[in-house]
Amino acid sequence: MVPILALLGAGAVMFRVVEAASVFSHFMVQNSYSYAESDWQNDMTTAASIGIDGFALNIAAADYEVGQLVTAFSVAEQLGFKLFLSFDMSYTWESSDMVSIVQNHSDSSAMYTWNNAVLVSTYAGDNYDDSFWSGFKSSLSSEGITISLAPAFTDYRDPSLADSLLSDFSSIDGFFNWWSWPDDVDANLTTATDLAYQAVIKSNRTGPYIMSVSPWQFKNLGTSDTDWVELSDTLWYYRWLQAIQDVNPDIVEIVTWNDYAESHYIGDINPNVNLGDLAPNYVNSNFTHASWRNVAQYFISWYKNGSAPTVTNDQVVFWYRGWPKATSCSTGSPPRNSDFPVDAVFALSLLSSEATVGLYIGSNSFSWDAPAGASMGSVPFPSEDSQIPYIAISRDGNTTKSGYGSLYVQQSDCSYYNFNPYVGIVE
Repeated sequence: MVPILALLGAGAVMFRVVEAASVFSHFMVQNSYSYAESDWQNDMTTAASIGIDGFALNIAAADYEVGQLVTAFSVAEQLGFKLFLSFDMSYTWESSDMVSIVQNHSDSSAMYTWNNAVLVSTYAGDNYDDSFWSGFKSSLSSEGITISLAPAFTDYRDPSLADSLLSDFSSIDGFFNWWSWPDDVDANLTTATDLAYQAVIKSNRTGPYIMSVSPWQFKNLGTSDTDWVELSDTLWYYRWLQAIQDVNPDIVEIVTWNDYAESHYIGDINPNVNLGDLAPNYVNSNFTHASWRNVAQYFISWYKNGSAPTVTNDQVVFWYRGWPKATSCSTGSPPRNSDFPVDAVFALSLLSSEATVGLYIGSNSFSWDAPAGASMGSVPFPSEDSQIPYIAISRDGNTTKSGYGSLYVQQSDCSYYNFNPYVGIVE
């Protein structure tokens, strides 16, 4: 094994200076059914503590979610936290309902604006033609509300379609590239899509280019179109570097805060959320992702300020799955792309100065000379059963910090195909 930093090439530590920018996290309002005001307060204060400016509120229907929006905006106003609406167009919407929801909150002090216009985004929506979107904007305009429409039209992923986006949808002002994982390939994600769509938006429209950054992608809900994993082993590291080095978007949107079923949540697992029948098989107290927020805090500061922050508290954030990918489980089928993930423990060090980081599990070990700041390494799963990783930071031959994971890697006894990682920290 080699340090993952080395795999990025010699230029990986050369970063352009960026202007101050905003960071939001995609928040599934569908999962707020049982929320009290205190739940909103906890999520918003936790997000703000790592530098997140606000939530993009994914709303799927004009039902209980409308009432939760009232609470969300009220709490956000008190906290100085920002929000914008992201209509989930994979559900059926009437334009009049969308107009009403925007009207309800357009004058809130918590509403995020872009160039003095209310920012509105989507998930999907390119199945609605341009007349739908121009009519939506016109209806709001007649009520004195100007919006900047930056949708995530998910069919527009191929870089060659960037010009077509603008000719097909003359009404949009910006664009949100939802795709923050590889596209069913055993290779890291590139920035080709980001750069192509950013270029056409910045040359022809006044809205923001929003880039998604995500730590993982796995879903296993029992049908062929809801069972998949994308190669995500080092995604939470290199995707942030892409945002800082290559793209410099107007807005970074973390996908997601609380979409538990797709395994890319960085918020705490709210015990009152109904996860349905199958997601609890891979989303439970053993699979918290809270320590991924430490990584986000470091890169958010870098992205906003144009230089890597000084680390004052040595730490290693690590993640790994509980079973090798070839393990046969008693229930269900292997997800699509199950051959892609590497059977390994991945570790991202955030150090105040150079140190040796050691990774140990069973008979396998790997160490690397980690520089100050961020770097990554990994150690393969061992052949022995029921092994747990041990991570150590050492300087001059002396161990300064160390710790274990809380989940054993098993070679058998798998009841459900689970590619959701355990995330831990040594600090």
